[in-house]
Amino acid sequence: MFKAIKIGSAFIGVIVGAGFASGQEILQYFTSFGYMGIAAAIVSTILFAFLGMSLTKIGSRLQTLSHKDAIYTISGRYLGFIVDVILVFTLFGVGVVMVAGAGSSLNQQFGLPIFVGSVILSILIVLAMTLNLDKVIAIIGSITPFLLIAIVGIAIYSIFTMELSFSELNPIALEQEKSFPNWFVSGVNYASFNIAVGAGMAIVMGGSEKNEHVAALGGLLGGLGIGVLIVLAHFAIFSQVDVVAAYDLPLLSLVNSISPILGVIMSIILFGMIFNTGLGMFYGFVARFFEPGTKKFLIASIVTVVIGFILSFVGFTDLVSKVYSTIGYMGLFLIIALIYAPIRLKKLGITRR
Repeated sequence: MFKAIKIGSAFIGVIVGAGFASGQEILQYFTSFGYMGIAAAIVSTILFAFLGMSLTKIGSRLQTLSHKDAIYTISGRYLGFIVDVILVFTLFGVGVVMVAGAGSSLNQQFGLPIFVGSVILSILIVLAMTLNLDKVIAIIGSITPFLLIAIVGIAIYSIFTMELSFSELNPIALEQEKSFPNWFVSGVNYASFNIAVGAGMAIVMGGSEKNEHVAALGGLLGGLGIGVLIVLAHFAIFSQVDVVAAYDLPLLSLVNSISPILGVIMSIILFGMIFNTGLGMFYGFVARFFEPGTKKFLIASIVTVVIGFILSFVGFTDLVSKVYSTIGYMGLFLIIALIYAPIRLKKLGITRR
């Protein structure tokens, strides 16, 4: 059970990055639909649980160290190529968003120039990528419990201190910028996007566990955990949407309104989650092309992160709204592949170990 929790915690850590932990994703994907944001959250949770379990199970069954072999095995040559390209684009694109998010978080909290946070994150990611896979998974999973505690506390505080009723807050929430026509499409797109984000590392994490049942349980727990965090964060932002909607990092601004000291603590947790996802993205991206632990892997890691740092200056909020929705639609190909995966593996004679 401990191994399953470790995998689940790391799965949450990879997916919950700058956009979620700051509240920007929750605001755009869920709170902007008002009351129906909770319905969108339920849709996302169901998809996260099923897809997280599928990814880690496939990784364990195939014992792979990169998403490449797994994707082509379950998808075939043509769909596999499409999904592979999508994942490569996603890993790099979201890595860039995390670097931008690091700059925004330290800028909003401490007034530091945006490039400072981005430089610090880039250096930490390169250093972490020199470690072996087990240590990388342990690092990613270690920060998740702190985020869970923080989100629970913020949600409770927000609901008990809200100055307007939910009926008064709903029209304000509905005025927020939306990237999707309705709550259902938004909920599906959010899960699709995040599964595309987490697929590479989820497969790799599953591949590190020989017991398929343990790996699948880890993915399931991780998916359900993400759903719980979405619901709590949605309630936190929705109950204070009249105050926090104008900020790049609405959850962080909410914590600052409670206490400057708690704001500092939350900014550290936020930076940790940004680091988690950034590390997962760049590690998965480089591992697609080079074997981890080799000199080529290290050189490629440095080059990739430096390029990501340069591209991060487009801006955090713009990157979230443009990059994320695009990846979400493309991620539907991955969902199709995962639904088809059990049939494909059975045809190939690849059965449970």
